[in-house]
Amino acid sequence: MKINILKYSVLVLFCLSAFKSIGQNNSNKNIILIITDDHAYQAISAYNDRFAKIAPTPNIDKLANEGVRFDRSYVGNSICAPSRATMLTGKHSHLNGITTLKEKFDGSQPTIANILQKNGYETSYFGKWHLKNKPVGFSNWDVLIGQGDYYNSDFKTEEGITRSKGYVTDVITDKAINWLDNQREKEKPFMMIVGHKAPHANWLPPVKYLTSFEDVEIPEPKNLFDIHSSNGLGTKETDMTIEEMPMGWYCQLWTEKKEQPNRYEDLGGSLWKRAYGRLSIEEKASFDKVFNAENESFTKANLKGKELIRWKYQRIMKNYLGCIKSVDDNVGRITDYVKKAGLEDNTLIIYASDQGLFLGEHGWYDKRMMYEEAFRTPLIAYCPSIRTKGVVSKQLVQNIDYAPTMLDFAGIEIPSEMQGESLMPIIKNKKAKNWRKSLFYQYYDYPGGHDIQKHQGVVTKRYKLIYFYEINEYEFYDLKKDPSEMKNEYSNSKYKKAISELKKELIKLRKTYKVPTIES
Repeated sequence: MKINILKYSVLVLFCLSAFKSIGQNNSNKNIILIITDDHAYQAISAYNDRFAKIAPTPNIDKLANEGVRFDRSYVGNSICAPSRATMLTGKHSHLNGITTLKEKFDGSQPTIANILQKNGYETSYFGKWHLKNKPVGFSNWDVLIGQGDYYNSDFKTEEGITRSKGYVTDVITDKAINWLDNQREKEKPFMMIVGHKAPHANWLPPVKYLTSFEDVEIPEPKNLFDIHSSNGLGTKETDMTIEEMPMGWYCQLWTEKKEQPNRYEDLGGSLWKRAYGRLSIEEKASFDKVFNAENESFTKANLKGKELIRWKYQRIMKNYLGCIKSVDDNVGRITDYVKKAGLEDNTLIIYASDQGLFLGEHGWYDKRMMYEEAFRTPLIAYCPSIRTKGVVSKQLVQNIDYAPTMLDFAGIEIPSEMQGESLMPIIKNKKAKNWRKSLFYQYYDYPGGHDIQKHQGVVTKRYKLIYFYEINEYEFYDLKKDPSEMKNEYSNSKYKKAISELKKELIKLRKTYKVPTIES
């Protein structure tokens, strides 16, 4: 009898212990931040109807429809590494130390990772890192080297470098789910960042989506042929028009003719060869089958002017949207796992991109500028336990807000040096009192990619002022009357008062954010 009682007691204690562990796991406030690269808000069907019918994003849309979609979400510096540093630190570029693609990130400064780690969180990072240093503050990390590759990419961990077979978006998600399921300490709360390479150029879709848009005519933006008649040199002299874009890297024109060996030997051609070289024999055969005949037809057509622009636009957009389909699939894989694992109610899932992207708007195809398509970025927050559903926020928010939001959600004090604000009041209550009325922007990388002049700016609910400070040029837009930013109204006397107010606001923001003085 004593033995039976002992066995019973051990069983009860075991069950109570297991129940306690499960209870701790289910009550933990967990965080998953999914960061894509160059995912334009225009290419999420919850945001825009331009591609909604031909390229829906059902899994991302579900997060938006059941959570909070931020429609006025922006970055502080529209380029990859600076934006990611801002997300980690809650500070603008000039204070976090990453203003261009050249600097090395200082991981010893307060970041969302090391603060949560010190407060008992298990932290992890998978995918694109792009900050030139070893990730600090993460108990587990497995990251791409530099930009990485779409197929069979190399990953770096504490143990060294290994090559992971498969399509990069799938592989990154595999690593993330494996950590959630098998590697983390499940009694601890966790914060996991999933950093996707996609849909960054050179827009290589997975083989299964190579023909997804084969017979589809991709809708063109109304300003595809913008001639920038009201703009100055800061806009006109940029090097990112679709008309002038290199064919090899961006358009996947890798077929070389012996009689014309240098036909596609332009900027990016070698990068395309690198990407193509990563494919297996079977994958190359699939790519050749899809693209070779079309490439041959294009070469014979010898297109010029608008017809060349249209051809390039169709090619890059079909490849870009193929990458997006894979991103959406893998967002679904993560959210499905979270739900099946019983973690959904207390896990905050944030979906964002490191910046937006021009998808033909203004005739452009990159980012960096303070125009809406590059400056603005998707941001979606989802957590069932907060009970906010299907909310669309018009508040002005920025990537300096991500770190404070995650700390606030976790119940951890936000360091005073962080420059952002927690978005939790908006997520919980649909709006926040005394919220900011303007946002600051600064781009530094000149001379640099695409010849984008250095510029600062301020945006409010209605107006935007852009200042190219090294060439002393201004642009001013009325976003209510001109949401596509087609007419620079800086010389319009009707806006004299509004322009004056925005100049004062820009000075105020420089002071607020401790921005070093610029010389014009």
